Amino acid sequence: MIDFEPKFITFDMHGTLIRWQLAAMTRQRLADVVPADQMDDFMKSFQWQRLDEVLGPWKPFHAVMHDSLRKTLARFGLPYREADGQAIVDALPTWGPYPEVPEALRALASRYPLVILSNADDSQVMSNVEKLGAPFHAVFTAEQAQAYKPRYHAFEYMFNQLGCGPKDVLHISASPRYDLMVCNDLGVTHKVHVNRGFEPSTPGYDYHEVTALSQVPPLLGI
Repeated sequence: MIDFEPKFITFDMHGTLIRWQLAAMTRQRLADVVPADQMDDFMKSFQWQRLDEVLGPWKPFHAVMHDSLRKTLARFGLPYREADGQAIVDALPTWGPYPEVPEALRALASRYPLVILSNADDSQVMSNVEKLGAPFHAVFTAEQAQAYKPRYHAFEYMFNQLGCGPKDVLHISASPRYDLMVCNDLGVTHKVHVNRGFEPSTPGYDYHEVTALSQVPPLLGI
């Protein structure tokens, strides 16, 4: 049980609430460009290139995606096709939630204001939010904050907009690296890792770990 009454429950969205399909889509789009025996290494490089891109000054999500893909392909000596990057950008708003998410969100919303902090542009997120099927108090984006997670400024922007501090929220994410480690540094004492298998667990960061969002309401006595 989480012995805490948060003022807000805050969420990462893509990969935590919305099913993250980027890896599968990238493999499919680039199957004719990346040799099969290099694909696993390519995908790891593409993953960390995206992280590196968002650590710098803010730029639109489409630029993050195009630049990450172009640089990763160049690292492997492979050609870049703009249409591949654009297909990924265009697909993001079409993705829907993990199966258990809508019901779990509605249960949490019955008691707490729900908030999203998303590494996306304003034009992308609302289509995903509508598919979640639950009410949200606020939805904040990297575009609004002019910073992507895991930069601290993204979280500080959210706290300032909500008029609260780190100790007032329960933050829920599938990403220790982008969310939970930073939250720990900033003083968010109540955190939940929804382990979707994207990253290894980092239990030293003092969070509750679950494998589905449906396990969170019981932690709060709902």
